[in-house]
Amino acid sequence: MKKDIFYVALSVMLFVLCVPALAHAQPKKTARIGYLGSTAATSAADMKLFRMRLTELGYIEGQNIAIEHRAFDGKVERLQDLATEFIRLNPDVIVSVGNEATLALKNATTNIPIVMVSTSDAVQRGFVASLARSGGNVTGLSSPGPEINGKRLELLKEVLPKLSRVGYLWSSTTPVAATNFKETEAAARALRLELLSLEANESSDIEKTFQTAARKRAGALLVESGAFMTAHQKQIIDFALKQRLPAMYGNARYVEAGGLMTYASDRSEHYRRAADYVDKILKGTKPADIPVEQPTKFEFIINLKTAKQIGLTIPPTVLARADRVIK
Repeated sequence: MKKDIFYVALSVMLFVLCVPALAHAQPKKTARIGYLGSTAATSAADMKLFRMRLTELGYIEGQNIAIEHRAFDGKVERLQDLATEFIRLNPDVIVSVGNEATLALKNATTNIPIVMVSTSDAVQRGFVASLARSGGNVTGLSSPGPEINGKRLELLKEVLPKLSRVGYLWSSTTPVAATNFKETEAAARALRLELLSLEANESSDIEKTFQTAARKRAGALLVESGAFMTAHQKQIIDFALKQRLPAMYGNARYVEAGGLMTYASDRSEHYRRAADYVDKILKGTKPADIPVEQPTKFEFIINLKTAKQIGLTIPPTVLARADRVIK
């Protein structure tokens, strides 16, 4: 009898000790994260920051998360198929880079949470109902709309006091691009600048737009943001250098690659914050309850080496205001 009681007690004790170990040994659910980037090259750098932040938050690929990555390389016509593919994969959350990708995914699903990054004017574009409360399955980070181009034009005017005509390189493949042009045109008029429309939708269009800029004597170039421009970054920078045309770009990547100037928010912080959004969603917060963030800090970056290459002297007063100077 005593032996029986002893063995029962021993069995109970072993069971109590083993249950936590068995529970711990059970594999945790692996969260699936979709990532729809613009180009393979830019996605590699952006995703490095995104992954670093996820690691800081306790996520490890292959253990508790899996990332499905796709890029459309500036070919907007591919987005519908890629969006459909993501819906079939049914990830727990999708990170969408840029206006084009966000629009395609938003049109494809109202159920899967979407964290947007490197977008602009999210309310006007219909991605969210308001910045405070998205009202749907989309949240994330969004920069101001075309009004930032007014500041970029001001800086061009300060660098080139005699500037009278600016070429505006844009693509209709970018959502509401025509609206952006009209609003930027209004900002240009306020600065007594003529804005020359340079539309490019195919790779072959880019050389033609620069020929038009030269023929119509544009004194500077303003390059609109968007997937098409990102995909053709090198081509655009090379033509600007060849024509010795001072250019203002949409983000730091262009300037780091040899472009002249940019006035933009810090992209690197965007991708770290995108990881924070993903973390909240994976922990159960609904996208509709997470406010959309807008950047509060903008950087003015000048590539002095490029300025010298095109024979441009940056006024000391402007140079002193730069947050970063590449020499």
